[in-house]
Amino acid sequence: MDKNQVIGIVLIFALLMVWQQFFAPSPEQLEAEQIRQDSIAMVDRQLEARAAQAETAAALTRIDSDTTAVAASDSLLLIQRSGTYGAFAPATIGQESLQTIENDVMTVTVSTKGGAIKSVVLKDYAKVLVDSAGVETKIPLELLEDSKNRFEYLLPVSGAPNGIVRSSELFFQPTLSGKTLTLRAAVGAEGYLEQRYTLKDGTYLLDYDVTFAGLESVLRNDAQSIELSFVNYLDKLEVNANYERNYSTIYYKPLNDDADRCSCTSSDEVDATAQPVKWVSAANQFFNTSIIAVDQFQGVKINAEVLPVESPDLKKVTADITLAYNHSPSETAKMQLYIGPNDFERLLAIGSDLTDVIPYGRSIFGAINRWVIRPLFNFFDGITGNKGIAILLLTFLVKLLVFPLTYKMLYSQSKMAAMKPYLEKSKEKNKDDQQAQQMETMKMYREYGVNPLGGCLPMVLQLPIWFALYRFFPADLTFRQEGFLWASDLSSYDAWITLPFSIPLGFGAHISLFAVLWAITTLIYTYYNTKHMDFGANPMMKYFQYIMPVMFLGFFNSFASGLTCYLLFSNVLNITQTVITKNLIIDQDKIVAELEANKAKPKKKSGFQARLESAMNEQKKKQADLEAKKKKSR
Repeated sequence: MDKNQVIGIVLIFALLMVWQQFFAPSPEQLEAEQIRQDSIAMVDRQLEARAAQAETAAALTRIDSDTTAVAASDSLLLIQRSGTYGAFAPATIGQESLQTIENDVMTVTVSTKGGAIKSVVLKDYAKVLVDSAGVETKIPLELLEDSKNRFEYLLPVSGAPNGIVRSSELFFQPTLSGKTLTLRAAVGAEGYLEQRYTLKDGTYLLDYDVTFAGLESVLRNDAQSIELSFVNYLDKLEVNANYERNYSTIYYKPLNDDADRCSCTSSDEVDATAQPVKWVSAANQFFNTSIIAVDQFQGVKINAEVLPVESPDLKKVTADITLAYNHSPSETAKMQLYIGPNDFERLLAIGSDLTDVIPYGRSIFGAINRWVIRPLFNFFDGITGNKGIAILLLTFLVKLLVFPLTYKMLYSQSKMAAMKPYLEKSKEKNKDDQQAQQMETMKMYREYGVNPLGGCLPMVLQLPIWFALYRFFPADLTFRQEGFLWASDLSSYDAWITLPFSIPLGFGAHISLFAVLWAITTLIYTYYNTKHMDFGANPMMKYFQYIMPVMFLGFFNSFASGLTCYLLFSNVLNITQTVITKNLIIDQDKIVAELEANKAKPKKKSGFQARLESAMNEQKKKQADLEAKKKKSR
């Protein structure tokens, strides 16, 4: 640092000291300035406070004004509605809110407007959506979620529109206590309409009570009943909606009779208002919503309407349920609501034949499914833990049980095959006379003790089991969304190939591999089983038996893959059984010896055989006379 810089710094400090001494404010001046600043700040705060108070007062004034306007509007609305709704008018004014009760298996949402259930989510089940590329997406499964659904009481009130006040128009005050939800709509000074839902753990069953208190002077004196109107749009819950549609409808159970239903395949209506009823159930293929009376309903009228294919719903089902009403000070109708899966054991525990909503079939077929096939399948499923292997074991057991009948059929076929050389000689002898061939064939069958229909009777006797299984696989909840091999859902078709177009005649836009393999094995079985049979009398039958499996391929293509899987296993076992029986068990030489022994026995014609031969001889005589007349005319 040079000399000039040092002198400059000293002069600056000297000037600062002189300024501080002669020009800086005194302590008194500083204090006065501080007081002035504090006063200004206080005034600013007071102004801000007054502005805030003014804004608050203005807001309160607006609120009071709005409240007064709302109150005035409600009062005016109440006056207007009193003439129409009478004592129910106050309950028609309110705001809707949603209340929820749930347990470990379901969540139930109830609206305070109408007090009806708006949605039920089943926690252990899912709905599968399939896009155009065949990709599956699972979403929560909901029942009663459609906004078009209705669950309402039609209250008979003089002066109301059509003489009816609908509970769906009323607002209810909710009270939630644990898993019990109570909704009450005040009516008049002391009356009320109350709905109470109670849900317990581990069940899809709700206790439901509706109480009409203090309404004896409000409802019409001539009203002897109150109608509960139930409207349910059945949603498409399964992949194969066309298949599901044919298993969805509405059921009802008369108190002292068997359960009945509307048609599953067409729109239908049933009037059961003249008899007491225990329950009503709107059922999909695997789920149902049932209204069950603890005592009984006076009657019911049900209706099922099939909706267009492009509709988001399958069907619209309705039930008009009649409840008794005696004009007592307080009356309670006790019910239960089952909203859940078609689980056989759960429905059986509820009783009152509620298991009839599971479409196992009627009469003997339903009984076989409920009490024979279902327990057997559950036993095999419990052992293997695999639905497909359980189907295989069930198929094997069925084949084992009917083997005596199958053996008789195969033995009869072997006898027919052994007769072929004899029949060919007869045909050669009467090659120019078709009628003579037929008569000679019948004669030889009788001589050798062969019944040409002997192989048919065992097959006919097996039909009840086959038809029962035909209904079992698409109806039993066990198969829903359970996979096996390439099939992702044994209750629906297995889409081996998804097509960009739909094949007509019910084939669909997919190809089922189980169905294709069934058709192939059926052709193999048919060829092996009939290659030695004589079709000379009816040559078209030889080709028809090969055409039938191809025709039925389109029929089975959209069936439940559990069923086509069973049919495939059945064919494989049939082929194995036939090969072993015909080659290792049945002795062909013994059959030939039996035929020769039968021929040597004296024959006694049955009445039917005698009449048949007489008719054929008469026909032959007429044919000969006709030929003779033709020759003379020439």
